[in-house]
Amino acid sequence: MSNRLKSVLLSVGPALGLTLLASVAGAEEAAAPAAAAAPVVLDTGATAWMLTSTALVLMMTIPGLALFYAGMVRKKNVLGTMMQSFAITCVVTLLWVIIGYSLAFTGEGPFIGGLDRFLLNGLDKAALALPNPVPESVFMMFQMTFAIITPALITGAFADRMKFSSMLVFMSLWLLVVYAPICHWVWMLDEKGGAVGFLAKLGVLDFAGGTVVHINAGIAGLVACLILGPRKGYGTDNMAPHNLSLSIIGASLLWVGWFGFNAGSAVAADGRAGMAMAVTQVGAAAAAVSWMLAEWVLRKKPSALGIISGAVAGLVAITPASGFVDVKGALVIGLVAGVLCYWGATGLKHALKYDDSLDAFGVHGIGGIIGAILTGVFAVEKIGGTAGLLEGNGAQVMTQVYGVLTTLVYTAVVSFILLKAIDMVMGLRVTAEEEREGLDIALHGETVH
Repeated sequence: MSNRLKSVLLSVGPALGLTLLASVAGAEEAAAPAAAAAPVVLDTGATAWMLTSTALVLMMTIPGLALFYAGMVRKKNVLGTMMQSFAITCVVTLLWVIIGYSLAFTGEGPFIGGLDRFLLNGLDKAALALPNPVPESVFMMFQMTFAIITPALITGAFADRMKFSSMLVFMSLWLLVVYAPICHWVWMLDEKGGAVGFLAKLGVLDFAGGTVVHINAGIAGLVACLILGPRKGYGTDNMAPHNLSLSIIGASLLWVGWFGFNAGSAVAADGRAGMAMAVTQVGAAAAAVSWMLAEWVLRKKPSALGIISGAVAGLVAITPASGFVDVKGALVIGLVAGVLCYWGATGLKHALKYDDSLDAFGVHGIGGIIGAILTGVFAVEKIGGTAGLLEGNGAQVMTQVYGVLTTLVYTAVVSFILLKAIDMVMGLRVTAEEEREGLDIALHGETVH
């Protein structure tokens, strides 16, 4: 209440003035909770952006990832590689609708959701994705595209050697017992925006999927390639990519789609989404340049495969940080990710002698870990509401490390159990003859001419 209003009320007389003062003050106090409890209403601008972002993220898997991976395998496996991405898109769509979305984004428990949205029960056109001002149908679809690309990323680690049937069973189970719980841990909020998932309650920052998507997929891929063993002839036969033109097109589609991935995770068309888009571009470009320069220095020639791998590494690393850091932070994150992911895809892999065929762990696992930890260093309070190490909040780095380790251990253990169980029941790997012949003709009866 203003001082001028108080003076006017008291001028009518002390007794009456005090009575009026009390009445006005009481009315203001009563109005305050009502204003705070104003219902969330549909924001058409945010909805339009989320519809666009959903299409962009779906494009990242088909055709983006399908082309990116297909260009890097040998010609005899190109259709089988693309088939994996396409089939995962279809199967995960159905599983997400039936139960995956409900497990990830309903319930009040800190570890797993409930069955409130089983078969999307109760989700009609009027339902909003509270606390977000967009239709729940749009939010469900947006999150579906994340659930699609995460298991699809894993396939790069075991390219050329897993049975198609076993791959589908593994990805289906993995989605429900690994992806959905971790998604709930990190991203589940209540209708007022309060943290529900246990990692969210601890303050782990992951704007668009550093832990949920990239560390998750990278670690699962590493476990898978270790269990399956190397490809026949790995280290002796020529396994050079058959058509890097496809990979360049795929990487370009991934880069464009990533704006929906990161800026779309604001679930709004606002300044934070704009900043997320800006830092995504900077992070990707910085990592592409640093990977290219590292390769140029060490191998004397900058390769097309190197620069596109570097760009993807930068996109991975900036993902958890995209809603929390400024452009300077993005620049450093990208530069660091390019160099370290180059080392992970070359030096580390060769030193430990594991066959991560298309560097799913080297790029997504290592890139995700780098980005998640550096988010705790470069987070800017004015951008994401949380300060990082550079703004005096050193504890955030340790919180990020805890989130990384929790995701890493859970994913590794459960993925190992699933793969071993499937191997016992139906086998994981194609026969040596099928591997030599190629998965296209052996598993799908088709070839590329």
